[in-house]
Amino acid sequence: MKDFLLGLLDWIYKKKCYFCKSTKECVKMCSDCFDKLEHLPIKINRVIEKKPIYCCGVYSKDLQKLIRGLKYHNQKDLAYFQAKFMYEYWKKVTSENNFQIVPVPLHLKRQKTRKYNHMILVAQEFCKLSGNCLNIDLIQRTKNTRPQYSLSKKERAINLSGAFKIDASKIIDAKILLIDDICTTGSTFEEIIKEFKKHNIIDIMCLATATPFEE
Repeated sequence: MKDFLLGLLDWIYKKKCYFCKSTKECVKMCSDCFDKLEHLPIKINRVIEKKPIYCCGVYSKDLQKLIRGLKYHNQKDLAYFQAKFMYEYWKKVTSENNFQIVPVPLHLKRQKTRKYNHMILVAQEFCKLSGNCLNIDLIQRTKNTRPQYSLSKKERAINLSGAFKIDASKIIDAKILLIDDICTTGSTFEEIIKEFKKHNIIDIMCLATATPFEE
């Protein structure tokens, strides 16, 4: 009933595409705008702590608007399209389908302020598309770190030091696919991987929606 009522409201008020403002599909991202998003070549973007990091696209144009709309502007419907963009890249990386999808966590204080963790929303949609399982209990963010975008590589490492805690009792019998929205220097992935290694958890791959530059 709830879905029916929401669908009825969408029909009455005509959802606009967040990008081109079209109402013809009544969605937050129409197929024309989604199809304009460009994937990077299918290859390892960088290696951190001997683990492969894949980045699906470059953080610019509509991909930047997609990420920021979900992350900062309460456009929760965009989580599906971010997940779809990531999954369409990921299924070309590997045909394996035995992963636990682990989104990078927010600190509880920041999550309460924002009222949601954007990457949990993306991870949920990614799991629906891929058939993999979601694991949001494996990692906690114990330090309310400063935003990373204004920091140097050295400052990022200091900022993230001791920021994450692993609960090894929550591990699932599946490989880990750690996902985040943006990978710049890879400091966040690096700090989490180091914490995993302390618990002898080593079967890890990483996937980011975007990187500011192609390597």
